[in-house]
Amino acid sequence: MYRLAEVSTNIIDQCVAQGVPFAREYGGLLDNRSFGGVLVSRTFYAKGQTGQQLLLGAYSAMNRQIGKGKIKMYSRHEMLDLVKVDGKARGIIARNTVTGELEKHSAHAVVIASGGYGNVFFLSTNAMGSNVTAAWKIHKKGAYFANPCYTQIHPTCIPRSGDYQSKLTLMSESLRNDGRIWVPKHLKDVEAIKNGTKKPTELSEDERDYYLERRYPAFGNLVPRDVASRAAKERCDAGFGVNETGEAVYLDFASAIVRYGKEKATILGEVDASTERIKALGEKVVENKYGNLFQMYEKITDDNPYKTPMQIYPAVHYTMGGVWVDYNLMTTIPGCYAAGEANFSDHGANRLGASALMQGLADGYFVLPYTIGDYLAGDIRTGPIPTDTPEFDDALNDVKARLEKFINNNGTKSVDSFHKRLGKVMWNKVGMARNEKGLKEAIAEIKEIREEFHRDVYVPGDMYNLNPELEKASRVSDFIELGELFAKDALERMESCGGHFREESAEEDGPQKGEAKRDDVNYAHVSAWEWTGDPSAPVMHKEKLTFNDIELKQRSYK
Repeated sequence: MYRLAEVSTNIIDQCVAQGVPFAREYGGLLDNRSFGGVLVSRTFYAKGQTGQQLLLGAYSAMNRQIGKGKIKMYSRHEMLDLVKVDGKARGIIARNTVTGELEKHSAHAVVIASGGYGNVFFLSTNAMGSNVTAAWKIHKKGAYFANPCYTQIHPTCIPRSGDYQSKLTLMSESLRNDGRIWVPKHLKDVEAIKNGTKKPTELSEDERDYYLERRYPAFGNLVPRDVASRAAKERCDAGFGVNETGEAVYLDFASAIVRYGKEKATILGEVDASTERIKALGEKVVENKYGNLFQMYEKITDDNPYKTPMQIYPAVHYTMGGVWVDYNLMTTIPGCYAAGEANFSDHGANRLGASALMQGLADGYFVLPYTIGDYLAGDIRTGPIPTDTPEFDDALNDVKARLEKFINNNGTKSVDSFHKRLGKVMWNKVGMARNEKGLKEAIAEIKEIREEFHRDVYVPGDMYNLNPELEKASRVSDFIELGELFAKDALERMESCGGHFREESAEEDGPQKGEAKRDDVNYAHVSAWEWTGDPSAPVMHKEKLTFNDIELKQRSYK
């Protein structure tokens, strides 16, 4: 964490140099805004699309190096196994997803930077192609997998609209700076809104429950993501969900529009501006700040968020767990590194907004270039790694046999049907709130899904061709095994901390009643899991956490 904080300013300078259009103050200096979990403005941003702009900046810089011949790009390829020679990572087996051809790629070191595993829940804000396969393959070759149950659920996502859906859309965290989150106070109003006899804009302030402002007066709508998500779930579970599925709350900008409108009218000298004029001015200010997000929301939902409150609901967004790495970002396999969201480092059980991008950029630009060089120095006299060795042949044959088994399985059920079943178990029993009974049931159900998947999955097409179903089958197989470890990790950690909330470990009385109750005496450790060959029998190793300059204490957002 110290290193991450140390290089964080370098990250901003690096991104500015790459052309990322960070917001600036009137004088030209970079601007800051507040974010969930903090009461100060500390976050650099690019309108409502910071992540996208950072990606574009990084991609552009990489493409420049590709154009100069310094990087060789293998697009439409997927890593399906790690090759170890004499205990060291020496290459990978990849599949060309267009032709289906299996390829051997050798290297003096291997870096896994494949992102998180949020799609184990089926529905998430992650890209459809995001998966755990690369990380899981190195886990099965000896890399420990740490804290898999640490998963962040983002409170501001567009709610799902039905069982046919396969992707959820994230609305930026920045919206909570100005939007107020609420549900109707009375169930009769909820029913009236659902059946279309009443509009949310018709409810008076007294008929609305701004539950985050009520429960957390100090932080209000800017509480950390896990707190906001659980609060939304609690209101919806109590019957106050405002859409057809009962899984939505309102994010309302009416107050911000009026506030900004009055401010703008004063600046323009319009002392007696009408209500309509104030709203028009306020909408223009909000459009300048969040216009791209409002446009995206309207395209997806066909509701105008300037005139009616947005509907939002929590969704899986980021995974703090991942492959265990040391200070140099090396896994337990010599020569194999993991960077960014693929590893477990930096975030612990919680992740405040914007810090994931900071970690990924820090790992890639300011950590790995130095630490991996130290490792490669030991191989300075090692020539090219040959691929015509038994280790590469064995790995390729293992991958080939695994894929052929899917093609020749002749089952009756689609890959997606198993992925959806897994996702429902994960969301309902290993999601925002977890308990011993639900976790034990989840482990048993996931084991059944795994056995049935390998027995009855149907993969059409052939192996040596473009075959998205084969790609999904391989990924879902890994997700199922991960899901079992995920639930086991959550079961073993009998405390509440950050994104991991155990119902048995909540404050029972006092001003913090119902909030997460930590147990730093028994659980101040990293749970690093070792693969044994049996998905149901991993071995846990504990890495004790020591804090020299920071006092561990329970946080209050009241």
